[in-house]
Amino acid sequence: MALFIVALIVIIGLALYRHWYNSPKEKGKRGETRVHDILCQLPEEYHILNDVVLQTEKGTTQIDHVVISRYGVFVIETKNYSGKIYGNDNQQQWTQIILTDVTYRRKWYKTYTYVTKNKFYNPVKQAMGHLYGIKRNLSEWQTLKLYPIVVFTGNADLSDVRSNHHVIYDNDLISTILSYQTVWLSEDNVHLIIDRLSEKNVRGIIDNKTHIKNINTNRIDFNRKIESGICPKCGGTLVQRSGRYGSFYGCSNYPNCKFTIH
Repeated sequence: MALFIVALIVIIGLALYRHWYNSPKEKGKRGETRVHDILCQLPEEYHILNDVVLQTEKGTTQIDHVVISRYGVFVIETKNYSGKIYGNDNQQQWTQIILTDVTYRRKWYKTYTYVTKNKFYNPVKQAMGHLYGIKRNLSEWQTLKLYPIVVFTGNADLSDVRSNHHVIYDNDLISTILSYQTVWLSEDNVHLIIDRLSEKNVRGIIDNKTHIKNINTNRIDFNRKIESGICPKCGGTLVQRSGRYGSFYGCSNYPNCKFTIH
């Protein structure tokens, strides 16, 4: 009986550990740690800030990694995903599809393929939002170059992602950053920018619960505007249009505003 109880405790403990280990929060942390370790391979002239939280007009924005150098500022959004990823710059949500083969034994072995389909917010739009948050805090550097990068860790397949920005595998992160070699900042300005972002970083006073509350409030406001036929980006009117992939809603202020929803 005692052995049975011990075995039961071990089984329950392992199940709880697997649930915790595979939770989105912990997967996200592992992805960010992986990217941080990769960024540490950059030459010493590149400076890394992790987990930067900046105040915005609508709350806060949390940036996984910021790399500051004489060649510009790199704003990095990390995603730890597996499976096939589908998306483009204009979609509000991207799709993750995971195929899992499971073999059952009855009188014979039979394998079934299970399809898991998940939606997640467009990481390019997320990275661009972070970029604008940084830009507002560094407004006196008028010619500052900022580069958004979305980097996927894990075993994601990005072959069906269509983007005009960097959406890359973690193994390509260093070469992507080092490909920019035009000098835009003096060493003094690099350190001034580091000091400014460190000063504006409110991570020490904004906890995750407050940040998530801000995100949810913004999402509710975003959805409410769309339901009312209002462009959440500029306040224009959403108009139904037809494109090569079917009908969609676009902003009446196009081409000044390129917001669309499918």
